[in-house]
Amino acid sequence: MQASSFINAVKNGEYDKSIKALYPNKDLSDRKERILKLANDFTELYGDLDIVLFSVPGRTELSGNHTDHNNGKVLAASVDIDIIAVASKTDDETVKIKSVGYREDTVDIKNPNPDNVRKGSSSAIIAGVADYFKKQGYGCGGFCAYTTSDVMTGSGLSSSAAYEVMCARIFSEFYNNGEIPAMELAKAGKYAENEFFGKPCGLMDQAACASGGCLWMDFEDSKNPKTEKLDFDLSKYGYSLCIVNTGGNHADLTDDYASVPAEMKSVAALMGKQVLRSCDEEDFIGRISYMRSILGDRAIMRAMHYFAENKRVDMQKKALKEDNFSEYLRFVELSGNSSFKFLQNVYTNKNVSEQGISLALAITERFGATCRVHGGGFAGTVQAYIKNELVGEYKKTIEAVFGENNCQVYTIRPYGAATVTADKING
Repeated sequence: MQASSFINAVKNGEYDKSIKALYPNKDLSDRKERILKLANDFTELYGDLDIVLFSVPGRTELSGNHTDHNNGKVLAASVDIDIIAVASKTDDETVKIKSVGYREDTVDIKNPNPDNVRKGSSSAIIAGVADYFKKQGYGCGGFCAYTTSDVMTGSGLSSSAAYEVMCARIFSEFYNNGEIPAMELAKAGKYAENEFFGKPCGLMDQAACASGGCLWMDFEDSKNPKTEKLDFDLSKYGYSLCIVNTGGNHADLTDDYASVPAEMKSVAALMGKQVLRSCDEEDFIGRISYMRSILGDRAIMRAMHYFAENKRVDMQKKALKEDNFSEYLRFVELSGNSSFKFLQNVYTNKNVSEQGISLALAITERFGATCRVHGGGFAGTVQAYIKNELVGEYKKTIEAVFGENNCQVYTIRPYGAATVTADKING
C-alpha cells in the first residue's frame, strides 16, 4: 500500500481493529497519531512508496534474575510499549533506517563485516542481522524504514533487543514471506549484538521481544533454548504491573554487571564445568568450605541464588498454569529477596549512599505490594505488582521521590514481532 493510501486508511479507521489489539489499554487516538506522524515523516524523507507497518514490543523479566548467562531458566513477558516502523522494500542491497531523534543509518549489506562497522552503533546492528540471515541461507536485501520507539533506552525493557528484532522482522517480511520463526529472529538479534555491536548479551531479551506474551525459557542448550508460552493476564487478578525507573548512574557499573556471571562461572570452574547449569547443586553445597577459601563468600552466595532462582522459575510457571496467582506472587517476593541478599545486585559498593532501587523497594512494600529488582540491577528499575485500586496513589507517591513519569503501568502484550495490516497482526 502506498504511504499516502496507508495514511488515509489509518485516518479513516481501517486500522482501528489492529491498533486496539496492539494497545488495548492505551488511547486509540494517541496511538493513531503516533503511527500517522511516522508515516508522514517517512514520506517526507523517502517519498510516497509502498509501505508496511511493523511493531516489536519491549519486554520485562518476571523471574530468573541473572540466570541466563549460566544457561539457566527465565520467565519473561512482552509489554504494551513498542518500537514501530514503516518500511519499504527496495531493489538494491542497501538498508536505510531513520529513527526519530537520530541521524539516518545507511548500511551496505552486500558483504557484512564486523570490522567495517562502528562498535556500539545501530549500523552495526543492521549489518549483524543481515550477516546472520545470509549465513543461515535466508533471503536478505535492501529496504528503507522510519522508526519511533517508546521503549526508552536504560529502562530495563530492552530497547536494543526490540530494535534488533525489528530489523530481523523486516528482512523476514520482505524477503522470506514473513515466515522466519520468532526464535530465529531472536538469534539474529543476539548474533548482531555479540559479533557486530560488541556486547556479550544472552538470548533472553530478544526471545521475549520476538515471541510475545509470557514466555518460559530454558537455556540449558543456549543455542536452541526450550520455550513455552503461558497464559498470563494480570487484569483478571485485579493487579497492574508497574516499572519504576529510579535513575542512578549506569556509567561506572560495567564491572558490577560483569562480576555476576564471572563469579558464578568461577564457581563452576572449580567444579570442572563452564557454567553453573552443568554443576550438581548438592556437590556444590558439599564443597562450599573449600571454594569460599579461594573465591570468597560473594561468589558462593551468587551461586546459591542461581540454583534457587532456577527452581523458582519452574514453580512460577507451575503456579501460572494452575491459575494460582497468590503462589506466583510468593515466588516473586522470594526472587526479589534473593537478588537483594545473595545475588547482591541492588546497589553498587562503589557508592553506597546511592541506593535508589533499595528505596523504591522500601516505598513499594509500604503499599503491601510484591516487588523485586528488575533486570541487571545496581541502578535502574524496580518491578512492582500493585492492586488496581492503589495504582494512582502508588504512582503519585513513588514519582514524588523519583520524578514525574518514572512509574509506568504496563500490561502483558500477546503479540511479539509483528507485521500489522488493517485486518490482522501477523507475528
